[in-house]
Amino acid sequence: MSIAEQLAKTDQTLKRQLKETWCAGNYGQVARSLAPSAGQFLKRHPVRPGSDVLDVACGTGQIAIPAARAGARVSGIDIADNLIDQAVRQARDEGLEISFEVGDAESLPYVDNSFDQVYSVIGAMFAPRPDRVAAELLRVCRPGGEIIMANWTPEGFVGQFFQTVGRHMPPPDSMPSPLMWGNETHVRERFGKGAAGLHTEKQLFEFRYPYSPTEVVDFYRKYFGPVRRAFSALDEQGRVALHADLTELWQTHNLARDGTTYTQGEVLEVVSVVA
Repeated sequence: MSIAEQLAKTDQTLKRQLKETWCAGNYGQVARSLAPSAGQFLKRHPVRPGSDVLDVACGTGQIAIPAARAGARVSGIDIADNLIDQAVRQARDEGLEISFEVGDAESLPYVDNSFDQVYSVIGAMFAPRPDRVAAELLRVCRPGGEIIMANWTPEGFVGQFFQTVGRHMPPPDSMPSPLMWGNETHVRERFGKGAAGLHTEKQLFEFRYPYSPTEVVDFYRKYFGPVRRAFSALDEQGRVALHADLTELWQTHNLARDGTTYTQGEVLEVVSVVA
């Protein structure tokens, strides 16, 4: 087998593993807690009525559905079949015409210059080849259009959350950290000359749960694919240790004092105007 063939096989294996990870559990349950922050994000970066909008790694349609409500022509794509199914059902229930499909952020099935606004909120950052993702976002966005992202930062709470999971279940060596999408220097390098202008700003997304930090960890273990997969891959001693470390993290960052859980996760918001 040639080196090129070995790399292609490794890439296919990694993609399959990522698809299985995000299909595990039910991210739609997790997304509900982020809905208020996603709404605030759209107020800061509004959809233009009548524009062609793409939501990359759209999940259950957290951006795509309100974008369609605002009068845009919307497409959404995600690697996880079960999340696309949920998005399709919600759009149908609301009578919204949105083109949802299963696909890969590194190989978008759209012709060049198809969209006026390309969004990705805590989504495309998890694809394993960030340079390919950046190239695809630039390719499908029209000149003068906008690529609008929100990505977890390495130093914020969610960055620490993923780093905690990674200490117990290390990610593949061949995959750059998704958290580098939350670093302005890396984002500027990835968009490079394809961006006529690029603005970044850090904001806080909120997490509110009506139960204790320990129960929050149980919630993520049940519904959040990366955490669910990590627990399933560990032995009993490893599961106990991971649960303890995640509980400590949530407790340390918990701002609530009434038995519930409330904390904030830092994102880097990116607006790149396409050259």
